[in-house]
Amino acid sequence: QVQLVESGGDSVQAGGSLTLSCAISGYSGSMNCMGWFRQAPGKEREGVAVIYAGGLTHYNDLVNGRFFISQDNAKKMVYLQMNSLEPEDTAMYYCAAEFRPICAGWSVTKARYEGQGTQVTVSS
Repeated sequence: QVQLVESGGDSVQAGGSLTLSCAISGYSGSMNCMGWFRQAPGKEREGVAVIYAGGLTHYNDLVNGRFFISQDNAKKMVYLQMNSLEPEDTAMYYCAAEFRPICAGWSVTKARYEGQGTQVTVSS
């Protein structure tokens, strides 16, 4: 049974930083499409960042230059370093992953596997 468990969410002031972690277990191989999405109350899911097994990354324009996604394939971990946090970044953050023939065109908000989320709250 595939499990994704996020950690690292917290309450911080604007301008602060957080690092979210995601541990992936229950899959014998490696997920080649991984990423993070977020959802604020009353809003739809929003893709934040994705990383492919080869290291290619893509970011939502809203976080580009402030957030950085990384992976540790040996540990089956995915990370999201978040800097210069803004109140608008307040949301539940979810880790998502999937194994696909190719990752191009993959929607992180509709991934086959996702975690339970970790809350990030940014106060002004």
